[in-house]
Amino acid sequence: MQANPRYFLGVDGGATRCRARLRDASGALLAEAEGPAANIYVDFDGAIATARALIDAVCAKAGLAAEDRARLSLGLGLAGLSSGDDAKRVEGRFDGLAGVRAANDAVTACRGAHGGADGALVIAGTGSAAITRARGRETVIGGRGFLLGDDGSAARVGADAVRAALRAHDGLGPISPLTHEVMRRFRDDPLVAIQWAIGAKPSGYGAFAPLVFERAAAGDEVAQPIVSAAARAVDALIAAARALGAERVALVGGLGEPLRPYLAANSQAVLHRPLFDAVDGAILLAGGSVSTTEGVKA
Repeated sequence: MQANPRYFLGVDGGATRCRARLRDASGALLAEAEGPAANIYVDFDGAIATARALIDAVCAKAGLAAEDRARLSLGLGLAGLSSGDDAKRVEGRFDGLAGVRAANDAVTACRGAHGGADGALVIAGTGSAAITRARGRETVIGGRGFLLGDDGSAARVGADAVRAALRAHDGLGPISPLTHEVMRRFRDDPLVAIQWAIGAKPSGYGAFAPLVFERAAAGDEVAQPIVSAAARAVDALIAAARALGAERVALVGGLGEPLRPYLAANSQAVLHRPLFDAVDGAILLAGGSVSTTEGVKA
C-alpha cells in the first residue's frame, strides 16, 4: 500500500447483491452504488466483473479522475472467498490502486459490526456463517457454501421448503398450505421443479424463505419445523462464536430479524446491534475509517 491514500473504497459482494461505498481519509461518505450478486464460489469471473463495474460507478459518482485511483485503497468482502489463495487471486485482478485487501464477506461484516474491535458476528442471509475476532485472531465458523453448509440461511430454508413440497406431492410427507403454494410456483409439476433446480443458485432458493416464515407464523405444520431447524442452526453458530472468546455478538443478514423470535433465550440475551455494515467493514479492512455520526445502513 502506498503512503497516505486519499480514498477508501469498500465492496461487499454477497450472494444476493453487491454494494460499494467510497469514503475519504476522514471517513466522510463520498458515493455509493449497488449491483447484482458477487459470489466467487458460484461465478469467479462474474463476481470480479460486478465488483469492477461498481468501483467504476462509485468513482464516477464521486467525480474521481483516473489518476485519483493511485491514491485509492480498496477493501473487498466477497461471498465464497475461503482461503488466502482465494484472496490473492482476487487481489491480483485489481491493479493501479494504492492497495487491495480481500477477505470473506463474513470477515468484513464482523469488522463493520464492531467498528474494527473484537467481537463476533453471525450472518443469516442467503448463506450463513459466523466469525469471531478475539485476541488478534479471526476465525470463520461455517460459511462452507450451499452444498456443504449454510444451515440457518435463507437458501437452506428455501431448499427445505422445495424438498418438502416435492415429498408432499409424492405422498412421502405431510401436505400443507406451504407445500401447495411452493408446488403452484412449479405449475404443480415435479419435472418443472427438477429443471429449475438444475440451474438454480442459492439466491433462487432463498427467494422462498419469506413465504416459509409467513406460513410458519400462521401455524403451518411443514413451515414451522423448517424455521425451527434454521433457528437451532443459528443458535449453534452463536454458541460456537462465544466459545472462541467473543463477548459481543451481532446478528445480521436478511434472515436475522425474522429468525430472532425463534432463537433460544440465551442466544437473544447476548446479541448487540451492529455498529456499521459490511461495506464499511471492507473500508476498515482497507485501512480506512468511518464517520462516527453514521450507523448501520440497511
